Amino acid sequence: MSTSTATNPTPPPSAGLEASMAARRTPEQLKASRALLWRELLTSLWAPLVILGLAFIPYIVLIEFVPPAAAWAQPLMQYLALAMLIYFVGLLVWRTVLPKQQRLRHLRHEARELISEIERIHKRVPGKISAEVSTRLAEQALQVETASLAGDAARLEQETKTLDTLATQLLGVFRKQGAWDFVSGFAKALAIAVIIRVFIIEPYRIPSGSMLPTLEIGDQVFINKFIYGVRLPYTNYVPFVIVRPPERGDVIVFNNPVQPELDFIKRVIGIPGDSVELIDGEVHINGVPQSRTLVKEDQVVYNRHENMPWFPERMRLYQENVDGKVHAILQESPRARVQHEGPFVVPPGHVFVMGDNRENSLDSRYGLGAGRGVAFVPYGHIKGKAMVIWMALGYGGWFSNLFEGTGLRTDRLFEPVR
Repeated sequence: MSTSTATNPTPPPSAGLEASMAARRTPEQLKASRALLWRELLTSLWAPLVILGLAFIPYIVLIEFVPPAAAWAQPLMQYLALAMLIYFVGLLVWRTVLPKQQRLRHLRHEARELISEIERIHKRVPGKISAEVSTRLAEQALQVETASLAGDAARLEQETKTLDTLATQLLGVFRKQGAWDFVSGFAKALAIAVIIRVFIIEPYRIPSGSMLPTLEIGDQVFINKFIYGVRLPYTNYVPFVIVRPPERGDVIVFNNPVQPELDFIKRVIGIPGDSVELIDGEVHINGVPQSRTLVKEDQVVYNRHENMPWFPERMRLYQENVDGKVHAILQESPRARVQHEGPFVVPPGHVFVMGDNRENSLDSRYGLGAGRGVAFVPYGHIKGKAMVIWMALGYGGWFSNLFEGTGLRTDRLFEPVR
């Protein structure tokens, strides 16, 4: 009586290492290999950050297009961040308590890198590696994988060295050319990072109190770089609008047209063609007063100047409605410092901006810091729209007693910029 076992078909000579290995794996080996890969991914120190990042992407889309959803989505993101922090600390403790597992993990990483290198060589020179060479490499790679699945560190180290030696013998010429793979891979990763920062999203740190109480000193915000149109690098030119032009009430980051070395963050109050006027602190657009409501007579906010300690300020807190967008503003006293300002007529292709800390902001009313006349912001100088606070290192919070009042403000994490 004879028996037979089902095997996967032999891959053609041009097949890569992974295909050759797959043809020799049993279903049980394949299942165990996939389970190990997921276990390694989930026990990586990068795992908590990746999970948080994957959740953050739909979150910023949600709060951008459905602002009321922030009422429940922000607390969920804060709880997730806390869970990921616990996750990360747990991984650190696990690695400290079980150094053998850490060594095994390191060996598995080296083995995967070596197998990936051999696979890349197969793809780079298709048809130049014989079926016999592919078979020998695949069989040894499976020995490496078997040792990895068994959790035998000593055997895994030995089998990986054997595969490395075999690869040098059989693929020596091609391995010498592999340095370019590393360089090109690094260049691709760098290019992706630059594209994301220049065209999609960029971090910005709040340096002053001009946007209190909406944005506090030390808040780190992400700005949407493409909503108004992509600004060409090293220029102040936006060839076309992608989503929409700036609207009243948007909080924008821009390259100061009168001090090009500085970036400012302010709120758009007037768009092209608008006539903006302030009467005793109340904004009028095209003759229409924008409603505001007193919320608190004695609001305490914390401010600071460069290299100086924090100091409290008592201000009047208002809720202002500009073109349907409600936000908080501050004023020092019942009557504005200047009773009448404007009217300022916004030219085409420009916006008129103001800080929410109305009497402590170098904005369009005061030449954007130049101290002479009104200054508008050209569309081409706008870097993007502020979306969300992703980190807050301001007054109070965690560890503030160690850093002269500056601490991690977890209550402000993931707060939308309204």
